[in-house]
Amino acid sequence: MATNRFLFLAVAIVALIGGTQSANILGLFPSLSTSHLIIQMSAAKVLAERGHNVTVVTVLKPVVTHKSINEIIVPLTKEEAQQMSDTIKEMSRSDNSNMVLSMLRMSGQMDFMFKKMAEALKDDRVRDLYLNKGNKFDLVLSGYFMNDFQLGFARKVNAPVIIVATMPPNQMLNPFIGNPLELSYVPSMDDSVEKGKGMSFRQRMSTLVASLSFRVLTHIFDRNNRNLYKELFADDPNMPELSEMVKNTSMVFFASHALSEGPIRPNVPAAIEIGGIQVKDKPDPLPQNMADFLGNATDGAILLSLGSNVKGSHIRPDTVTKMFNVLSKLKQRVIWKWEDLEKTPGQSDNILYSKWLPQDDILAHPKIKLFINHAGKGGITEAQYHGKPMLSLPVFGDQPGNAEGMVKKGFGLTQSLLTLEEQPFQEAIQEILTNPKYAQKVATFSSLYRDRPMSSRELVVYWSEYVIRHHGAAHLQSPLVHMNFIAANNLDLYALIAVILVIVLLLFKAVVKYLYKRFVSKSKKASKQKQH
Repeated sequence: MATNRFLFLAVAIVALIGGTQSANILGLFPSLSTSHLIIQMSAAKVLAERGHNVTVVTVLKPVVTHKSINEIIVPLTKEEAQQMSDTIKEMSRSDNSNMVLSMLRMSGQMDFMFKKMAEALKDDRVRDLYLNKGNKFDLVLSGYFMNDFQLGFARKVNAPVIIVATMPPNQMLNPFIGNPLELSYVPSMDDSVEKGKGMSFRQRMSTLVASLSFRVLTHIFDRNNRNLYKELFADDPNMPELSEMVKNTSMVFFASHALSEGPIRPNVPAAIEIGGIQVKDKPDPLPQNMADFLGNATDGAILLSLGSNVKGSHIRPDTVTKMFNVLSKLKQRVIWKWEDLEKTPGQSDNILYSKWLPQDDILAHPKIKLFINHAGKGGITEAQYHGKPMLSLPVFGDQPGNAEGMVKKGFGLTQSLLTLEEQPFQEAIQEILTNPKYAQKVATFSSLYRDRPMSSRELVVYWSEYVIRHHGAAHLQSPLVHMNFIAANNLDLYALIAVILVIVLLLFKAVVKYLYKRFVSKSKKASKQKQH
């Protein structure tokens, strides 16, 4: 009898634990960038695999998904898709080496992106997520693309929120969790600090200028976010101001790993680095045509992909011709991401074109000897993980900085896509393929990158469930979140000290003047009287 009661109790406890482990999680991923969506959906997929009930809102059809994820897709219209393509095309053919200036120049096109992300949240199916009181969410994952207004959705469903960012800690994301901005030794644009050395005067000046430029940029974004926030939630008088809403962020998942990638910097406990979340523990089998193509690559192979946003038609035709002329003459085989298979750059036995590539799985293949990329954070991460040297042709955004950091680490070379010429392109490819130092450097880094106490997937699961268990984990929040600029930088204290010093100096001056008149002047008068 006692044994039966014990068994019943054990079963009840297991059932209770199992029930509490399954949470309802909402992912808001309306970014118009496929590369961003891959990272965000990879985090959602890990949680779905864990057994949680995951619902995601997207604008693009996810490449990464899971059978138990409930997808709500609010797609672009044909006109919007064309507008987005035209924007990428214009950016691809412009000098975007300066990230801040390029973003300011494209502010009109970025307004379109912001409005589309906001429109996704207006969709009836999406609004039903909080209007239907039968829905309950334990956590919101908010995909970041300067869309602070989206955080209001977490308040509407009464759930804590974790931001999923596709970049390392930076000036735009740090304020959400009070992460410190250390301009004296943490570069703002790229990893330009050599190990064992501090930043030079020139580097610190460059970082300061970049930081001030970012302040201008974030001011513009803040205004757009406030307007969109009011547009989305003005009908609810209980909604706080956006400036207060952002203070409710529980954590930020950053697509980085500072211990291996750098730069070394201080992070608050709410900053969780999940760099490599999109990389599979075990690669999936390749499509048969790719598997056969690489299997017969006796001299090795090259993967060429300029990311999910940049299409072949966005690149200038003369540049495409130069690339084909070089690649078609190589003894290595080349897998080239190219969307229009009816109008390829040219036919060559050593080139396989494909409109879609399982990039992570291809990079894991031992025959790949070089990855020609656009220096997107996701692609560089995958190449670093699999130990593949790179030739980067950055296009816009953070890509020029990513490429520069990759070169400084010794993982490969970079060239400008705008000024690409056949001979330098061919020489760079041969240098990387024939000089073993690049492969050795990135292979050493790969070992370091993988050496972690917890994998990025384990981190996502643990900290997501931690925030759920502790109802937002407010105890991890930095006091800096609730301090204004003056208090956070002790400017009021410095001002008080300056005032006190001035008063002390004035008093000292008055005392000296008084003593001078009292004693020195009297002694001078006395000596003059004696002389007379």
